[in-house]
Amino acid sequence: MSTVKTVKYQVGTDGTSSNNFTIYQPDPPDGTMRIGVGNADSPTEIAQFTSSGLNASALTGTLPAIDGSSLTNLPAPDALSTASGSAPSYSARAWVNFNGTGTVAINASGNVSSVTDNAVGRYTINFTTAMPDANYSIGAWARNPTTTEWNITVGSFNSISAPSASALPIWCRDHGTVGTDGSIVTVQIFR
Repeated sequence: MSTVKTVKYQVGTDGTSSNNFTIYQPDPPDGTMRIGVGNADSPTEIAQFTSSGLNASALTGTLPAIDGSSLTNLPAPDALSTASGSAPSYSARAWVNFNGTGTVAINASGNVSSVTDNAVGRYTINFTTAMPDANYSIGAWARNPTTTEWNITVGSFNSISAPSASALPIWCRDHGTVGTDGSIVTVQIFR
């Protein structure tokens, strides 16, 4: 094994100096190692290292904009980045906001492929990707189109088919057992 001792080491011998890099120690030495673009006789510093590692405050140049499309093979997050405290947090596995009057129309959704209109106030929320099982929790509310109040009870009641891993039947009813189409129906599924 041999050792090369030098103050500057040029990597590359291209005729265009900007295609070459130089690893060097400044004069006088200050305990850092630098990397520069250019030939050994006049490199332009782009990075500086100390005994602790990269000195980020000494970086120069402009970084390209990153839109996330080039980020691949990232590990899944362990927790929600917006969560605080020590209690675990769980995100909605599916959600939908739809107009249940007339022809059903989804306003916005996540992991919901469609909403089926089964009868007055009765809908089926169909998931794009199925849940692991039917043991999920729902949160829901609906707006009454005649009073514009949020007073319609939404649920998955015994009188309709049971929830499954791929779909959730719901019934919107106005203070009793009468089905009512909601002008805005919101449903969130947690598992």
